[in-house]
Amino acid sequence: MSTGAEPAAAEEQPDVERIIAEHDEERPARRLSGRVALVVTVMCAVVSVFVLYVVFFPLARGTQYYLVLFLAAILPLTFVSYRPRPKPPTDADGADASDNPGVLDWALAALSLAVTLYPLLDFDGFLERRQVPTTLDLVAGLLLTLLVLEACRRTTGWWLPAICLAFFAYAYYGGYLPADWSLAHVGFNIDEIVPQLYMGTSGFFGTPLNVAATYIVLFTIYGAVLDMSGAGKFFIDLSFAAFQGRKGRQSPNAPGRTVTLAGFLLGTVSGSGTATAVSLGSVSWPILRRAGYGREQGGGVLAAAGIGAILSPPTLGAAAFIIAELLRTSYLTVLVYAIVPTLLYYVGIILAIEIDARRHGARPVDIPAGSARRLLLRFGYHFASLFLIVAFMAADIPPFRAVVYATILQFLFSFLDPAHRMGPRRLLEALAAGTRSVLPVAAVCAAAGIIVAVVTLTGLGLNLAGIIIDAAQVVGDHPTLVLVLTAVFAAVAVAVLGLAVPVTASFIIASVIITPALVELGVSRPEAYMFVFYYAVLSEVSPPTALAAVAAAAITGGNPIRTMWATWRYALPAFLVPFAFVLTDNGSALLAQGPLLGILAATAVSVVAVAALAAATGGWIVGPANAPERVLAFAAALLLLYLEPLTAGIGGTLIGVAVVLHLLRRRLRGRPDAPVPDTQGSTT
Repeated sequence: MSTGAEPAAAEEQPDVERIIAEHDEERPARRLSGRVALVVTVMCAVVSVFVLYVVFFPLARGTQYYLVLFLAAILPLTFVSYRPRPKPPTDADGADASDNPGVLDWALAALSLAVTLYPLLDFDGFLERRQVPTTLDLVAGLLLTLLVLEACRRTTGWWLPAICLAFFAYAYYGGYLPADWSLAHVGFNIDEIVPQLYMGTSGFFGTPLNVAATYIVLFTIYGAVLDMSGAGKFFIDLSFAAFQGRKGRQSPNAPGRTVTLAGFLLGTVSGSGTATAVSLGSVSWPILRRAGYGREQGGGVLAAAGIGAILSPPTLGAAAFIIAELLRTSYLTVLVYAIVPTLLYYVGIILAIEIDARRHGARPVDIPAGSARRLLLRFGYHFASLFLIVAFMAADIPPFRAVVYATILQFLFSFLDPAHRMGPRRLLEALAAGTRSVLPVAAVCAAAGIIVAVVTLTGLGLNLAGIIIDAAQVVGDHPTLVLVLTAVFAAVAVAVLGLAVPVTASFIIASVIITPALVELGVSRPEAYMFVFYYAVLSEVSPPTALAAVAAAAITGGNPIRTMWATWRYALPAFLVPFAFVLTDNGSALLAQGPLLGILAATAVSVVAVAALAAATGGWIVGPANAPERVLAFAAALLLLYLEPLTAGIGGTLIGVAVVLHLLRRRLRGRPDAPVPDTQGSTT
């Protein structure tokens, strides 16, 4: 099968796995070797088999019993698979030393196994003792708290454990705050806090871990099988073939469109913005460079396309599974919510990339890609399992079983391609990769249980919601103004939080603190959760910690900071879209709620708004736009996204005026616009 990777054959190939490990939101795992690697691989595969078994044969003791077993398997594997420091060890000469776990790692793994299995010694009695825990219960609970925080630190860094400790301290010391403070509460002792974390269903064994142990691990197994069966390679090949012109020669703007489409398709395999950006960049950066993209500009294209993986159905990111649990709705419903926002995100970045290609004079390139039609006829079966997931869920088959059926189908499809046939060894590797991928997510979800438990115990969520609303009312008391300001405060808070912690963690924290404020002002829960989810994802492209952009810069050789700003600029048209969810009742149409005509109308208006934003931020309509035209376009976008008939009409008029003025100015000037020289980085 012809591949878009061929133009890069003569290039020095980057170490994709190393770059993903160094720059992903999860810290790099150990590179195990020898018998330890084999043992860990087998153990991870066994966990995957156990998870698949429980889908069809649920444990009679219930969900919490299963979560205890799941954490007992995951936590020791985390200590064995992740080192205490992010960088691998080196010897005296600076060469890589053995990266296998040491005595401390094995001791922590054994201790974590003991304290997680401790409840099973007398499970019914353990649950009944929640109100009056024994000393041993408290000791085991405190040890598990420390172990979960350490596992989280190893996989994601210090920020989330520090936030969890702050919440723990608030639960203990909040009783000492002045009684007239909104954040004050009666105060709780250790024998009240620890049972909430360890013995109830709102702490370690609450919704976040339940989502990781059901939805997420099954989708990571599916993603591993999808990748090993050759789907990732097919998606890249198809993307390059789809935009090639005659004899493989693309139009000047095609490379950016190609990368964007490939990012969307690869997102179904990885579900990680950083992994998608790096995997895509290793193949497509040489092509972008030959087309005239600078190093930072090309890195921005790769990162913006990669981040869309977290927004793209049918897998989305881990936070989407949590939304389904919080709303007590089907995952298919959340997929439906995400369709239009995903469309608007990709419309925004495609337009922004197109504008940049025109401004900087991108060149056509020859790409030895095969026929898209032939690729579809030969390898189009890779789409079947994706469609099967949605079809099964639409037929009321539980998502757990739907994804397992899709995984089995994709495994069988692998035998249609001799190069990716999954024999026993490759199947073992795929099953192990599925569990290995969920280790950092499970650590984050278990740690986030501390936050959820404290918020539940103290009522902090409602108190903070009141504080946010009071802050908005300081400016004015008009209901619309208060809602707008609350949404702005919420967006900033989620974006800032997302700079420090992964998407899943920032969503969980924000959902228990910020969502109540929006709901109190009349926003529906689906709209509020999707608002928070969207900004949690967009925090991944926000400087100064846009990890996908840093990883893309490692591929292109560009400056990381300038690459971050390029990525942010490409994604900027998407930043205002979530406000349309919450500001008016018509915003629900963007989540596919309401009559079909209303959904289509809201989508069409929002597409125009995103196009106006792209014109304003990119400074281009048909040619370079001047300041008045950009101001008109920006004002039009704001009015259109309010999604009320009056404001949409005014916004449509303003964008029409901007376009007319732009065309008249070009006509009077009477000459074409020359490309703006690329100053963002070398193109060679």
